[in-house]
Amino acid sequence: MQLRRLHDDRKAAIALLRRAVELGVDHVDTAQFYGDGLVNELLREGLGAQDDVLVVTKIGCDPNPGGPFPMRPAQRPEQLRASVEDNLRTLGLERLPVVNLRRLDRTSRLRAEGDQVVDLDDQLGVMTAMRDEGKLGAIGLSSVTSAALHRALPAGIACVQNEYSLLNRKDEDLLDVCAREHIAWIPFFPLGGAVPGTPKVTDDAAIRAAAKSLDRTPAQVGLAWLLHHSPNVLLIPGTADLSHLEANVDAGTITLDTATLTAVVADRPRA
Repeated sequence: MQLRRLHDDRKAAIALLRRAVELGVDHVDTAQFYGDGLVNELLREGLGAQDDVLVVTKIGCDPNPGGPFPMRPAQRPEQLRASVEDNLRTLGLERLPVVNLRRLDRTSRLRAEGDQVVDLDDQLGVMTAMRDEGKLGAIGLSSVTSAALHRALPAGIACVQNEYSLLNRKDEDLLDVCAREHIAWIPFFPLGGAVPGTPKVTDDAAIRAAAKSLDRTPAQVGLAWLLHHSPNVLLIPGTADLSHLEANVDAGTITLDTATLTAVVADRPRA
């Protein structure tokens, strides 16, 4: 999503993608509503089949250029199908490896109203049909409730992408379900602070102290904790900066001992 910031410097955006490949990144997250197709186009230009990078996109919203919010709900089955076609076109693919259905049950920033209030079964119906048609390989869910996840399990769910971080563990029950069901857990806003007034991992005193003792950054400790917390975690920290990219990837090399793990979660609610 952060690649939108490089809309006036496509060369820098492509260089960032190429560096990610050099560093071993093999999973990227995108959507047609990231920059009204811009990010998909950059991925098409910057990545090739030889790079063996899994491109995961999402549907459930459409671009809303010029609007008060950069996306608008697109939850109806026919809109989901149209969004898949848009992603296929801008990514230059014949088949989308993984498509996340972004539900709007849990967000205060964008709500489904009127004909955008759609039953999950109807949405899964069109997604499984597209999977059978070969337009997508696997189905994921985003911004989903525990009840919705359990309803969707029979359809075969590959991943869940919810807001989650060391400072926001409200979905711990969903993470546990995903671990048991061998479903990848992909936390978005993995460092918190996505909305003004919400806490940021990089500002937390305990995390900053741990980072200092490890000679790392607070952001790296926050990302490393996620990787240590559960084996099914896949990270998607966004960036438009080469140095941040390298630091984010390097977080995967950090080992957190028991004392550090205890210190950074002390006095924090599990959910």
